[in-house]
Amino acid sequence: MQGEIVVLGSGESGVGAAILAKQKGWKVFVSDKGKIKDSYKEELEKYGIPYEEGQHDEYRILQAREIIKSPGIPERVSLVQSLLKKNIPVISEIEFAARYSQSTLIGITGSNGKTTTTKLLFHLLKTAGINVGMAGNVGYSFARYVAESKVDVMVLELSSFQLDGIVDFRPHYSILLNITPDHLDRYEYQMANYIRSKFRVALNQTEVDYFFYYAEDKHIRDYLASHQLTVNQVGISTSMVEDSVLTLGGETFDLQHTQLRGVHNALNALFAISVAQKLGVSATSIREGLAEFKPVEHRLEPVAEIEGVEYINDSKATNVDSVYYALQAMKKPVIWIVGGQDKGNDYEPLFDLVREKVKALICLGVDNRKLQETFGPFGLRIEEVQSADAAVRLGQQLAKKGDVVLLSPACASFDLFKNYEDRGNQFREAVLNLKKEK
Repeated sequence: MQGEIVVLGSGESGVGAAILAKQKGWKVFVSDKGKIKDSYKEELEKYGIPYEEGQHDEYRILQAREIIKSPGIPERVSLVQSLLKKNIPVISEIEFAARYSQSTLIGITGSNGKTTTTKLLFHLLKTAGINVGMAGNVGYSFARYVAESKVDVMVLELSSFQLDGIVDFRPHYSILLNITPDHLDRYEYQMANYIRSKFRVALNQTEVDYFFYYAEDKHIRDYLASHQLTVNQVGISTSMVEDSVLTLGGETFDLQHTQLRGVHNALNALFAISVAQKLGVSATSIREGLAEFKPVEHRLEPVAEIEGVEYINDSKATNVDSVYYALQAMKKPVIWIVGGQDKGNDYEPLFDLVREKVKALICLGVDNRKLQETFGPFGLRIEEVQSADAAVRLGQQLAKKGDVVLLSPACASFDLFKNYEDRGNQFREAVLNLKKEK
């Protein structure tokens, strides 16, 4: 077994890494303590890659030359600790794939907005005719892309967990959108550890590379003030946004006729445009791409307008921070569909926005007591429902022409739905059914 690469975890990341390792001539073994999906088993068998499920053969794993670890496996688990004690390298699939990539790499991270920014930048580059791919924490794994395709530019969405497993990975362009508390259970409940993890996106960048960051983020500012980075640094700020108009590189871009709503999406667009400009994309092409871009599903996704009332699906807003951005983006009175499995939410940051913009609350959840207690004193109408269809129909009754019915739950979905996608899909279907009836 000496010299074997072992892949821990058999999701998209692990299977992609295994396929690439096999293609490059390595002996490779996949180990998953859980069950491997049938579709992934078929792929592993197709490539002749041995695997195990429901257990870890620790003897075999501890003989490995190198470990490619799924980002979902914490470093603190005993098997990983045993590997580290034996000085066996434990890396991420991102690190492994980068060794074999010839593409110009763009790495995008942040606590919020990663997927929208990644998909928007990919769209802008594709619109401009660039041979571009998109992978990482969205879509296919980076390793699978490297194994199966050749692109000139690769746009990578990177989570902090993926960045924790890098050693030499060096993007030519990196983006750090923002840093707010998240996943602190993986970082010993130390914000400094989480911040350091996010900054790993620029860890290996040099003076010929570019690092784009949100200049108004206190965590980012403080880190930059105390750490010397050799990379070219480009600050992005809200001063570059006036109403719906963005000013960048001597050009203006009006988001008014796009589907990008709110200050947070204006910032996401600024980051995407900044990199596109560095890659030589013309202002005309960027404007065309912005106009054609459709928002990510379940993230401030316009579903329909019925009798002058807008219906917006923001089911991905599973925390208070995301709902803050959603309410901030609304320019019309809001019928707010909220609720689900509470994650210890503190709703106080939303109070001013709720007072200013919300006409009524529709609580979509099994247990809505906390929402009732929190927002009852606001004097708003508060109703309870147990299905997306009931929420949409009640929203229609409560809304008037010029209002918006916004699903932005602030909570997990598992009390009534399989996941946030299921919740968003049921909301969308209910809205479209309502539209057919009209």
